[in-house]
Amino acid sequence: MNVYDSARMADVLAPLGYTPVDGAAGADMIILNTCHIREKAAEKVYSELGRLKGLKDRPVAEGGPVIIAVAGCVAQAEGAEILRRAPYVDIVFGPQTYHRLPEMVARAGRAGGAVLDTEFPPEPKFDGLPEPTAGKGRSAFLTVQEGCDKFCTFCVVPYTRGAEYSRPAADVLAEARHYAAAGVREITLLGQNVNCYHGEGPRGGEWGLGRLIAEIAEIVGVDRIRYTTSYPADMDGSLIAAHRDVAELMPFLHLPVQSGSDRVLAAMNRRHGGAEYRRLVDKLRKARPDLALSSDFIVGFPGETDADFRQTLEMVEDIGFTQAYSFKYSPRPGTPASLEPQVDDQTKIDRLAALQELLDSQQRAFNEGCVGRVMGVLFDCRGRVPGQLVGRSPYMQPVHAQVAESLLGTIQPLRITGGFANSLAGALTGSAAA
Repeated sequence: MNVYDSARMADVLAPLGYTPVDGAAGADMIILNTCHIREKAAEKVYSELGRLKGLKDRPVAEGGPVIIAVAGCVAQAEGAEILRRAPYVDIVFGPQTYHRLPEMVARAGRAGGAVLDTEFPPEPKFDGLPEPTAGKGRSAFLTVQEGCDKFCTFCVVPYTRGAEYSRPAADVLAEARHYAAAGVREITLLGQNVNCYHGEGPRGGEWGLGRLIAEIAEIVGVDRIRYTTSYPADMDGSLIAAHRDVAELMPFLHLPVQSGSDRVLAAMNRRHGGAEYRRLVDKLRKARPDLALSSDFIVGFPGETDADFRQTLEMVEDIGFTQAYSFKYSPRPGTPASLEPQVDDQTKIDRLAALQELLDSQQRAFNEGCVGRVMGVLFDCRGRVPGQLVGRSPYMQPVHAQVAESLLGTIQPLRITGGFANSLAGALTGSAAA
């Protein structure tokens, strides 16, 4: 979502004459768009600000002084602290206020002091955004939902992104058509809890994510649809049916479970248990037998015992995941779990290593099992060696192949010739190779 937000910030600033540049040295304005989900990500903000401080003294003849801004969830959560620790920052604004960037830039120039804008506005920011500029690639992110009302005890999202909000379906469809007209072939629908989407329909009533996906699939030029990230308890029958019925919906689903222990899931305030998650996976795989899953896992959550952790390993072994994101629990200020007695760090390290070893083995096995299969690959960038392009399989695996440069931006059938820890190798098949 930060990638999407950053692109929209560029759209908002374009009328002021700003265009993206490749590095900070040549910039008139630098925006750090931040994430607050883990402590390490937040601390990186202050480290980066320290490196940028020298640009504030750049002579006018060399393009200075530069405007430094901090955006996103760290800005929302720690706005005053950022200005205390880095008083040379000009603008601090949260993820719901970037549509007001032109006003902030003007205020910063007039006042000569820092501008702090972290209030949740009464109007949705999307109403104040210009038409998006399609990127250079053939894939695009499209935010359909923001915020969360679940209040998992480890998570800062409700405090930094606010309450759940779903964009009207007509607005989403218009943006999707805009991307398709610009040559985008693959659209990933985004939300902090994307499958709780309940946007107003074009003719009244509410649409769920399943209905929205079906309508986007009818747009000429849209060949692939994905969505992330999902909440298991909000996976309804309509969305499961979309996995069965909508060919454009890729057979790859990110479905965070966080833990295999019911006791830990309850402490996390997750609204599902291990048995419910397994039943949901069974329904999804019955609807789409070739479906592959990725997930999120937190180890060392406060109170997690060795027995709890073994239940997580058992769940991973039982279900099988093609990819996964796994982390040591990171206490976030203001969340209930941060106030509980913590698991010692060495135990977290040991558990994470054991879990990642298992997950990595499953990912490698899945990749190796793809050898010999024919998959459609959307080529979206050049590879590391001459004559090589890299694309994504339906399962989000990077696939590299020696193919003509003219195929960049196209979907081609490739026979998979190699499966590795994190990627695949392929070659064009039959008529495509000719």
